[in-house]
Amino acid sequence: MLSDVVDVLICPHCGAGVDLVDRTVLCDRGHTFDVARQGYVSLLSGSAGKIVGDSAEMIAARTEFLDGGHFAPVSDAVVDAVGQRETILEVGVGSGHYLAAVLERTGGRGVGVDVSKAAARRAAQAHPAIGSVVADVWRGLPVRAGSIAAVTCVFSPRNAVELRRVLEPDGILIVVTPTARHQQELIGTLGLIGVDEDKARRLGDSLAGKFDLLDRTSVEYRMHLGHTEVESLVAMGPSARHTTESSRRESISDLPDTVEVTASVVVGTYARRASAAS
Repeated sequence: MLSDVVDVLICPHCGAGVDLVDRTVLCDRGHTFDVARQGYVSLLSGSAGKIVGDSAEMIAARTEFLDGGHFAPVSDAVVDAVGQRETILEVGVGSGHYLAAVLERTGGRGVGVDVSKAAARRAAQAHPAIGSVVADVWRGLPVRAGSIAAVTCVFSPRNAVELRRVLEPDGILIVVTPTARHQQELIGTLGLIGVDEDKARRLGDSLAGKFDLLDRTSVEYRMHLGHTEVESLVAMGPSARHTTESSRRESISDLPDTVEVTASVVVGTYARRASAAS
């Protein structure tokens, strides 16, 4: 709930600390933000920036697929990387699946940030210790400097400057990125968006000077999916924005009843560099 994390939140307009009074988040300078009936609050200053939020349909598909356990090895790797750190921020929290898994292990508290209101609604219900916030990492996180023990980014955007700012001096950043083999069996067949083979280099470049790599773990395995699971997998990702439900179902109907699909990701753990290069 928001009450669990309000002490690490700040006003997006003035940067002052905030309090939670009834169903309102307010700062000392008079800025107020209503808490939605689903339990999340929007601390988005102005309109959304670079990132287009996931739709309600995408979040529903993600919830269905992840709740089926198909990405359980990925979730387990994230949980292991976080360890026993107790104040966690997930950027691009989506349905809240990964953050909830972390909090189940640590017994800690989590801030789930997403630019999508549909995601914020779902994340607010994913675990009692999640405080769900609408915000855009590219416009600045409404989070106190040095207040977070671990930040997780699972298939989500990373603003290295902001992530470093909010982390404690010995805090860690955990980034999950797909490899070129991820879902390779479906990319050509269904016309999905593939993974850039240069993604790893670009990740390193984006974090250079602000974070140091501590550990890099590969997670790769085969999933056996029926048509319903394939539909959810496609509908929850970026390819959903470039296809229609009817066209996806038509393409999926031509697949075998059970499809073997590769899951292939890299889980990188990074230490916050004491002094950041400009």
